[in-house]
Amino acid sequence: VQLQASGGGLVQSGGSLRLSCAASTSILSLNRMGWYRQAPGKQRELVAVITSGGSTVYADSVKGRFSISRDNAKNTVYLQMNSLKPEDTAVYLCNALNTGYQSSWGQGTQVTVSS
Repeated sequence: VQLQASGGGLVQSGGSLRLSCAASTSILSLNRMGWYRQAPGKQRELVAVITSGGSTVYADSVKGRFSISRDNAKNTVYLQMNSLKPEDTAVYLCNALNTGYQSSWGQGTQVTVSS
């Protein structure tokens, strides 16, 4: 699966951004898709995932602020990020897991939140 991420940028604290991840295959054929992030000097961490059945999981640090959704017709998953904080600054990476549990990664998109 090829993944194309977009939507990052520079935003002030309290602002919003929406990330998009377009897949090269039907996202309904995938086990799940999600977003991870990696800040400088830190380990990659899960931000949010959405399963083929529509269930969602969020990191505690983003609950109530971020929302993951999908458009099946466009084979695209979105991450709506509201009330952004400087600690949300990271490279955000899109991930897909197929039914054979093989993982694919898109290129990262930089999100920078200024205080």
